[in-house]
Amino acid sequence: MLFDLRAGGRRRLVQVVYLFLAILLGGGLVLFGIGGDVSGGLFDAFREDSTQDNATEQLEQRLEDQEKKLQANPQDAAALAESAKLHYQIAGAGENFNSEQGRFTAKGLAELRAAEAAWDKYLATDPENLNTGVAIQMVQVFSTAGLNKPDKAVDAMELYIAERPESSNLYAQLAQLAFIAGQDRKGDLAADKAVALAKEDDRKVLREQLDNVKTQALQAQAQQAATTPAPAPSG
Repeated sequence: MLFDLRAGGRRRLVQVVYLFLAILLGGGLVLFGIGGDVSGGLFDAFREDSTQDNATEQLEQRLEDQEKKLQANPQDAAALAESAKLHYQIAGAGENFNSEQGRFTAKGLAELRAAEAAWDKYLATDPENLNTGVAIQMVQVFSTAGLNKPDKAVDAMELYIAERPESSNLYAQLAQLAFIAGQDRKGDLAADKAVALAKEDDRKVLREQLDNVKTQALQAQAQQAATTPAPAPSG
C-alpha cells in the first residue's frame, strides 16, 4: 500500500452522508468518474448495459464462461478479475439497480458481494500485472453507494494509483476516500501529494477543498459518535 498508516483502534464511522459530502466538496471524486485520469464512473456501465433488453443475459453468459474456467483452474487470475468485473456490471443491469433512486436492489447488492469475493481471490493470486480497470471498478463497488466498505475502497484506489503515472487528480481522490474512511493520516499524506503535483495556480484552491472535505468528514464522524449508544456494561 502507498500509505500504510492506519491508527490502531480507529472507529469505522461511516454514513451515507459521506457520499454526498464527497460529491459536494470533492471536485472530481472517482466514484462518479469525474476527472481526466479516471474513466467509467459509478453509473456509466449501468447506462451502457441496461439500455439493452438482453444486457443481463449477455453478461450472465459471459460470467458463466468465466466460472467454467475457474472450475478448471480456481487460481486463474484473469478469470477472477473478469468475474469481478462482470458481477459489478450485472449489479447495475435490469432490476438489480434502481436508476430512479440511484441505488442497488437486494439482488444488485448480492452481485456486488460476489464481485468482492472474486476480487479478493484475484488479489490472493498476487497477479504480476494488476488489472487496473477492475481495480477502479472495485473502488465503486466498495463506495457508500455500494457495499459501504470505505477501507477497501481506499485499498483498491491505492492499488490503482500504484500502476498509474503520478497525478494530482488521483491523489486528491485518494485523499477524499481516506478522509471518508476515517484514515486521516493517510488522507493528509495523499492531500500533500496531490497539492505538490498540482499546477501552481491550482494549489491553494485544491488545498482548501481537501481541507474542507477533511473537516466535514470529522464533523460527520463526531456526530455519528455522539448518536451511537454506548455499549451496555458486561457482567
